[in-house]
Amino acid sequence: MTFHREGIPTLLVVLIFDAGLVWLASLFFPMWLLVLVCSAALILLGLILNFFRMPHRPVGEVSDRQVVCPSDGKVVVIEEVEETEWFKNRRIQVSIFMSPLNVHAQWAPIAGKVLLSRYHPGKFLVAWHPKSSTENERTTHVIEGKHGVVMFRQIAGAVARRICWYLKEGDQVGPGQEMGFIKFGSRVDVFLPLDATVQVKLGDVVVGRETPLAQLPD
Repeated sequence: MTFHREGIPTLLVVLIFDAGLVWLASLFFPMWLLVLVCSAALILLGLILNFFRMPHRPVGEVSDRQVVCPSDGKVVVIEEVEETEWFKNRRIQVSIFMSPLNVHAQWAPIAGKVLLSRYHPGKFLVAWHPKSSTENERTTHVIEGKHGVVMFRQIAGAVARRICWYLKEGDQVGPGQEMGFIKFGSRVDVFLPLDATVQVKLGDVVVGRETPLAQLPD
């Protein structure tokens, strides 16, 4: 387990804030109130360390047809939709919602060539809102593998205010390669071919880079 690099600026701000708060409390507050302030400062620091944790997850044997979950979280949508940005046809959408307690890194769902990597500014609706997929701040990434093309989106939520991504068009990515991070609550949508076999169910709790999401057709 390590601390994700995207959290370093936030961690420094929290450390400075906590140190200043405790110092002021030590000057003006009685001991019992100082203990409460120190406890609150430690809780805040613990929340930041937990949010930006980065687990070590080795990539096992992954077939060319296997789509792995690009993020931790809970499966909140599995439905057939009209995808209008890239494919412009019907696709299976699988959405994973991340609570503030989940790991917020994202990983490439398949190996292949990055055909599209695009940022969209937008609103900050709650991440489970149906319109968040097309109206919120988000990125869209399209990867072409040996057995098909998969699109996925990083979507900001009501609390998230920054999406980080590391893919560029033309890149070759490996299975489970780290591709981004969303700060403070978010969602990931994956768009699959209609003949893909979805391997998760609504309500499933999934682990990014490990849980099989779907199988692409042969």
